[in-house]
Amino acid sequence: MNQAMNERGEELAGIARFEGNTVCQLVTGAFSDTHPRPKALLPGSFRPLHVGHQLLAKTAAQRLGCEVHFELSVHNVDKPDLADDELTCRLRQFVGVAPVWVTRAATFERKVELFPETVFVLGHDTAIRLIDPTYYGGEAGRDAALRKLLDRGCRVLVGGRLDSCGVFRVWENLHSTYYELFETIPEADFRADISSTELRNQDGTP
Repeated sequence: MNQAMNERGEELAGIARFEGNTVCQLVTGAFSDTHPRPKALLPGSFRPLHVGHQLLAKTAAQRLGCEVHFELSVHNVDKPDLADDELTCRLRQFVGVAPVWVTRAATFERKVELFPETVFVLGHDTAIRLIDPTYYGGEAGRDAALRKLLDRGCRVLVGGRLDSCGVFRVWENLHSTYYELFETIPEADFRADISSTELRNQDGTP
């Protein structure tokens, strides 16, 4: 794969099968596998990309003093791999908006291998899953994964989220053992009462 691939035909259609570890779609829509790794990254499925994602990235960028890129994994822990046409659709949302990294990293253990010394910007619901032992086969697996984030020089910056009961949840550092790993964005700095699920329901999208 070359430094900049401006043809969005076969390159984009086949990006789900890329041979490397990750590739970056630049804000122009061109692809690069040599683009410098970001200092901050906001992972997600982006189905769809919405104003809440963009506001969280903007708030994090102001707080961290660096640009926040996005990350979209072809693999997913709970769902089938993204088909080429679906990946194409999701990537198009970022053209003219922000750089987005395409990976095969379904788990944060894999993400930190690709992006060491990175601040991962998460919503409250994603951060809760990050400390949930269910996703690691137990507490020992969870603790090993969180330790790996620390050992690789990573941090987690967490924005609040409106839950299904209408309560805006702000991160309270529930996992005291890894307190140093997490940082909270106060509600006064970030609040966006919107979700991808709500948008899909409004559009009738499954």
